[in-house]
Amino acid sequence: MRLNRRKQDRIQHMKRLPVLALVLFSVSAAPRIDKLDPPSWWAGSTWSPIRLLLRGQDLAGATLQVKPPLRASRVSISASGTSIFADLTIPAGARPGPYALTVRTASGSANVSFELLPPLNRRGRFQGFGPGDVLYLIMPDRFANGDPTNDNPATAPGLMDRTKSRYYHGGDFQGILDRIPYLKELGVTALWLNPWYDNVDHLNAKERYNNQDITDYHGYGAIDFYGVEQHFGDLALLRKMDDTLHEQGIKIIQDQVANHTGPYHAWVADPPTPTWFNGSARQHLANDWQTWTLMDPHATPATRRTTLEGWFIDILPDLNQNDPETRRYLIQNSLWWVGVAGLDAIRQDTLPYAPRDYWRDWMLALKREFPNTRVVGEVLDGNPAFVSFFQGGVRRFDGIDTGVDAMFDFPLMFALRRSFAEGKSMRETARVLAHDHLYSNPDMLITFAGLHDVTRFMNEPGATAEGLMLAYTFLLTSRGIPMIYYGDEIAMPGGNDPDNRRDFPGGWREDSRNAFTREGRTAQENAVYGHLRRLIALRKSSAALMRGKTQNLLVTDQHWAYSRTAGEETVIVVLNNGTAPARLEIPGLKSAVDVPARSGVILDGNGSPIRY
Repeated sequence: MRLNRRKQDRIQHMKRLPVLALVLFSVSAAPRIDKLDPPSWWAGSTWSPIRLLLRGQDLAGATLQVKPPLRASRVSISASGTSIFADLTIPAGARPGPYALTVRTASGSANVSFELLPPLNRRGRFQGFGPGDVLYLIMPDRFANGDPTNDNPATAPGLMDRTKSRYYHGGDFQGILDRIPYLKELGVTALWLNPWYDNVDHLNAKERYNNQDITDYHGYGAIDFYGVEQHFGDLALLRKMDDTLHEQGIKIIQDQVANHTGPYHAWVADPPTPTWFNGSARQHLANDWQTWTLMDPHATPATRRTTLEGWFIDILPDLNQNDPETRRYLIQNSLWWVGVAGLDAIRQDTLPYAPRDYWRDWMLALKREFPNTRVVGEVLDGNPAFVSFFQGGVRRFDGIDTGVDAMFDFPLMFALRRSFAEGKSMRETARVLAHDHLYSNPDMLITFAGLHDVTRFMNEPGATAEGLMLAYTFLLTSRGIPMIYYGDEIAMPGGNDPDNRRDFPGGWREDSRNAFTREGRTAQENAVYGHLRRLIALRKSSAALMRGKTQNLLVTDQHWAYSRTAGEETVIVVLNNGTAPARLEIPGLKSAVDVPARSGVILDGNGSPIRY
């Protein structure tokens, strides 16, 4: 029987349906690359191979090719098909320039460029820091607004509002560049900047303040460890700032965070490995802050677990440094920032909350590539035994030497505030120094009167400008490396976070006064500023004050005399914390020393006053 044409067409159409369906269901999208970490490296590095992390979509089954002479090997792909790890070998003699990386799957290919950079000239860079330095801490968003065009970038509009204490206020890299003359006049030799990682481009609704959404203006909520926060500038401006600071004899210290990411990092929803974090957003430990268990030889691993694996405030995703890929990623990231930006040192946030063997491996990698680079670790605790436990140079009971050069001397800060602000016994501060034997190198402790995580000195009960100046007299004439928190040089007040992070007056064009200038400061501000400036100059001129051996000559409730000696030079410092003038007999001096109330006197080895 002959079929009519319509029936024939219908049969043929039905025969084709299964084939068409098979084709439709077998087609997958071509691969897509959204991000490459690290995006670049420099020729001649000691770190090899580079472990790449490519992030994208539809990467399952992919192969990776790279332009010769670079070679890719040891490729692994996440189960979700969104992450590729690969070793990138850079042979000696490879020419700087862009190198194409090609990801291929059965459905297509995608390209991304990796940049091989010429190494930076090491002269005047990668210098580290030491007792001859005076550090200055700047919170970039709150120091000075040099470029109003980045106040509300297109990717993050509406996040700047100076009337709201936890919004962006507009400070940036250009503002720091513009204030280099002020920093030079004060005499500081190194800047520590709070993190400049790229942070989330919308309000943070996970961590709230006064029942309101906030921004991560402070920099500690990273969503890209290789990105620069656009409110501050970009990598090119950062490098310009670094070059200009170095030309002016000022070092730069980057604030890094290896313990956690911000809650909005893309990894939280899709980690590159199953154990990239300790736990997940749905199921994790909350940090119980029992840090003391880390130095307790009697503690069990389970006891320490909440400290090492818990999420800060139950919000900040805790990176797992015991995952080999996570560990390598974080070490490379630190090396990249130092090598690409020409940094001198690193301030490492929340040091106790990552495994000590991680810090050991991290420090070994840093020192191998940049031998003079120094690291200061944050251990926010008032117990010298605990703080000293993390300084390198000694193997502790766990057999680990962290290798970390310096620690913040929080025990000394808490004590000096009680002495110089509240007017309590000077013996308490002297007793802190009596614990110096616990440290492998007490001269590498960072000493300070305040920083961004505590109330300002001037908000302590009983604090006065005279007490602050006396505290500075002690800090600039004692062991360690003194640091100034921006604004403390003019006795800025400020309560708990965020009040302790007020804008520096004069850093914004609309400010009613400019405290960067003598004319814009009050009489009290000029007194504190001038006192500190003279002390910094005196310290720079004296080997004894910078690096001398300390000997206590007299310690009472309200009086303290000590000597600093280096070679043939001796300097004697006499402090009177009392509210009345004092005439003090100092052992070793032939005549009594007259010291005004709430003041200090600095003498040479013969007992003659040193003018400063």
